[in-house]
Amino acid sequence: MAERSFAEDVKKLRLGAGETFAGEGILAVTKALLQSGVAYVAGYQGSPISHLMDVLADAQDILAEMGVRFETSASEATAAATLAASVNYPLRGAVTFKSTVGTNVASDALANLASGGVTGGALVIVGEDYGDGSSIMQERSHAFAMKSQMWLLDPRPHLPAIVRAVEQGFELSEATHTPVMLQLRIRACHVHGRFIAKDNRRPAFSIDDALAAPRRDVDRIVLPPASFLHEREKIEQRWPAAQAFIAERGLNEFFAEDAADVGLIVQGGLYNSALRALQRLGLADVYGRSKVPLYVMNVAYPLVDAELLRFCSAKRAVLLVEEGQPNFIEQGIASVLRQHDLQTKLVGKGPFPMAGEYSPDVLHKGLRAFFAEHQPAWLPPAPPKTIPIQPMTVHARPPGLCTGCPERPVFAALKLVQRELGEHHVSADIGCHLFSILPPFHIGNTTMGYGLGAAGAAAFNTPSAKRAISIMGDGGFWHNGLTSGIANAVFNKSNNLTLVIDNNYTAATGGQDIPSSRAGNRTRSTWHPIEKAVRGVGVDWVKTIRRTYDVAGMRAAIREALTTTQPGPKVIVAQSECMLNRQRREKPLVKKAIAAGRRHVRERFGVDSDTCTGDHSCIRISGCPSLSIKPNPDPLRSDPVATVLDSCVGCGMCGEVSHAAVLCPSFYRAGLVSNPSAWDRWLAGLRQALIGMLQRRRARRLAATAF
Repeated sequence: MAERSFAEDVKKLRLGAGETFAGEGILAVTKALLQSGVAYVAGYQGSPISHLMDVLADAQDILAEMGVRFETSASEATAAATLAASVNYPLRGAVTFKSTVGTNVASDALANLASGGVTGGALVIVGEDYGDGSSIMQERSHAFAMKSQMWLLDPRPHLPAIVRAVEQGFELSEATHTPVMLQLRIRACHVHGRFIAKDNRRPAFSIDDALAAPRRDVDRIVLPPASFLHEREKIEQRWPAAQAFIAERGLNEFFAEDAADVGLIVQGGLYNSALRALQRLGLADVYGRSKVPLYVMNVAYPLVDAELLRFCSAKRAVLLVEEGQPNFIEQGIASVLRQHDLQTKLVGKGPFPMAGEYSPDVLHKGLRAFFAEHQPAWLPPAPPKTIPIQPMTVHARPPGLCTGCPERPVFAALKLVQRELGEHHVSADIGCHLFSILPPFHIGNTTMGYGLGAAGAAAFNTPSAKRAISIMGDGGFWHNGLTSGIANAVFNKSNNLTLVIDNNYTAATGGQDIPSSRAGNRTRSTWHPIEKAVRGVGVDWVKTIRRTYDVAGMRAAIREALTTTQPGPKVIVAQSECMLNRQRREKPLVKKAIAAGRRHVRERFGVDSDTCTGDHSCIRISGCPSLSIKPNPDPLRSDPVATVLDSCVGCGMCGEVSHAAVLCPSFYRAGLVSNPSAWDRWLAGLRQALIGMLQRRRARRLAATAF
């Protein structure tokens, strides 16, 4: 189950011509696909477009009614290869995935697609995950678009602009026989707005039509000599056609073009932030009306020379707002201006940071610096000097696993094993489990990519007594880890250990189902055990731990895998459901049951303050967010004691760790009863009476010994 249901939202996709569509950017993209007559859609989830996949999954009934084939792909490469359907047939197809990591995975298919070209419109919707909130390496899709000569759309975060970019993207692709990339930042994915809808369109040419009459054009296949002709076709035909289409359709936008002799050139995706910065400077209003000339590049690649020359010719200076490095757009514009001997001063990274996200605050400072030099009369008077206030320091908190996460006990057990056997080289992987690299676990030496945990340890396959350990999630396993990691280890007679964290879902991308998910899915085939797949490629030593919270059992399995004399790769499948998805599934049911007056027992754990020694080993080994400290109630002891916060979900991991590590007996388990029965009340009264009697007896004894 995904982290959010769009079952109600997708009903808006049925809106017809003239009706007003109101909603999020991701919903607008789906509606635009339907309005464009798309024939097939595929993709792989990942921030910031995970919700786009969730919307498509929830809209499968509507897609099927319109004759649209939708697939959740095994990987980004699988999704990109799906666009092969548009090579020989006039089929409009779209794929979506996270960039740049997803684009890297898909690069082989995309490069072949861009080389041979397409007949039908091919749209690649990429989630541009660049900036301070990103979880990946800081790279941009722009470089890939340039490398493979794919046109890159970067629309304004404005629903009509996003919808138009999707519709025009298909037409641009068909007009130039080139796949088109459409990048959406997180603000564009989640921006809210409205637009006037059009009727949904069934594909003019269907997949069944293609199957009924197969076509073949060897000139579209990347094979010599055709592959050498593709390069000439890109430069001599497709590029000029793209520039002409962009200019004729007005895909890029001009605002207040002749208002002044200085202006801004802005990437479309940064338009809203730039307008907000101009508003703070008093140079734009809340409705987006700017006093500063703006050239908004909704198409980031290719550049349209004629439009650039038109905008810059009457300007003394222009400021380019380009996020990230290298500064591809700045270099391209500088080349155009110099080639045409236009002496307009081009300012790029000067007033802005060389790298990093251009937030409204960053843009405000950069624009102020630019105008201070080139148009100082526009700036408001300097604010009066104030006494600086010392900012409060907020301690940095590293990201970590959620409360009750079933992956936490796996790494606690691994830490305990390493106490016995010594430190091991651990090859980490992409996913929630990557947080094990950070405190309190400090486990993991490298990470090379999604599903590449085992492959990242391949060089350490030696006869050494110590074995390398690799981590892999179930999502990464099905993405490519089964072949690139496990099968590769079998083929090369590896002796290392791979831990496959199986939490039932691709939890890191929002909890979507995968082949090993243990949940019913009416449109997908699930319940395919990872252990069966692992044995199928030749692994003999495999153990499945079906309850990861059993820290002692996890520790024993890991110790055995690292010490057994049996040759060949070792695989442990650590299996427990993602706690977030479990809570999403169970909480509504519990709430409903309690409201109906039915008895419910909620388990939670606590710490006996009188027993706790205050050494906090339990916290250092588990790091659960619900495990904290509080002042010691004993006035003779100064060390704070451990405590369990109310956010505890009762997984029992903290108590299991304490007993497995032989730390202390201070943990206890309690049941919180909602709608207690008469028996519950009678039993609670009896317990209170007995406890009260014992407490009074103890108090009398203490009083007697005090004299």
